[in-house]
Amino acid sequence: MSQSATAPTAMISCLQPIDRTGLEALIEKGKADPTAIKTLKCKTIAEGRFRHLNMIRNLPPYIVDEPPGLLGDDTAPNPSEASLAALGSCLAVGIHANAVAQNLTIQSLELELEADINITAVWGTGDTSPKPVGFDAVRVKVNLIADAPQDQIDALIAHATKWSPVANTFTKPVALDVKAA
Repeated sequence: MSQSATAPTAMISCLQPIDRTGLEALIEKGKADPTAIKTLKCKTIAEGRFRHLNMIRNLPPYIVDEPPGLLGDDTAPNPSEASLAALGSCLAVGIHANAVAQNLTIQSLELELEADINITAVWGTGDTSPKPVGFDAVRVKVNLIADAPQDQIDALIAHATKWSPVANTFTKPVALDVKAA
């Protein structure tokens, strides 16, 4: 059993299992048509100041705001923090799904993410001298307690990272088309 240096804070027993039959059906569906593409949609509505409602499927609005230091109302994560949450959640889903596929029991799973970003350009209104825009580095610590030796846990994390859609979005060039409607 592998344990992190810090005690888990969210889970105190086994992670609630995912539906293995459902996972197997998704696996088979993906193998049947490996070229399938799904289009995801989000409608972002500016409420005022720097608070935005993001409408996804039929879910309640996902709010994104800025902290007071960036002139926001501090009611929700800012866009960069939301992207870290998306990455952490995607990695956690992949780790959990692959653990189930490998018949591993996870007692707890926590990911700690941090990223470095230069914000002096102030969204293009401030210092626009040449500099990297966006994250310069992202670090993820996976605190995982599971019924497996450390080398198997390390392989599980590496495999989940390799196949994470959000991790791949962070690490490869993606076509981006932004224009007036």
